[in-house]
Amino acid sequence: MNPYRTVEGESAGEYTEKRSRFIAALAPVSSEEEALAFIESKRKTYWDARHNCFAYIIGGNPGISRAGDDGEPSGTAGRPMLEVLKGAQLSDVCLVVTRYFGGTLLGTGGLVRAYTAASEEAVANAQLVLMQPGIRMTVSASYSDAGRLTGIFAKYGAVVLSSDYTDKVAFTLLVPPETKTQLVSAVENATAARAETEEAGEEYYRTKA
Repeated sequence: MNPYRTVEGESAGEYTEKRSRFIAALAPVSSEEEALAFIESKRKTYWDARHNCFAYIIGGNPGISRAGDDGEPSGTAGRPMLEVLKGAQLSDVCLVVTRYFGGTLLGTGGLVRAYTAASEEAVANAQLVLMQPGIRMTVSASYSDAGRLTGIFAKYGAVVLSSDYTDKVAFTLLVPPETKTQLVSAVENATAARAETEEAGEEYYRTKA
């Protein structure tokens, strides 16, 4: 699992060239089905537009990437939109650029420039987040040890997902892989090995990009 960047919520961008409007919408998606649903939603919203071009990237290494020109000359819309997403190192995102024709042909170079500009503005307006791989762990300890453990979690960059208070305190954490060994050792030392740690696989967690 490798870190990657994505977006938080939908963002927009717009570019005008010779009265043609290019309206961009960028959104997070977690599957190809979600990407296709987002594309279809924009087609319904802009039902009277001549083109609703798209690009999306799902997953990584190598993941899924698709682009569509929706009637524009081949390579003038979807491909440059996809290059904008790749250049921003984004994944799990879908981008749709809607074009309202202004009556003047822009040529292939003008189309590439316009679709790129609208896409770049949508990316610039997006709230970016970094998805970090983490190891999900449970740490169970006595109430007397709980206070010192929270400081250890913070020191080694662990994210506390929940705290369950019964006869003991059970913390559920996401721990950066590179600090897991040090965190486990610190927990053992701080509690004289009274605390119990258990791993439960890997998953991603969000941080600011």
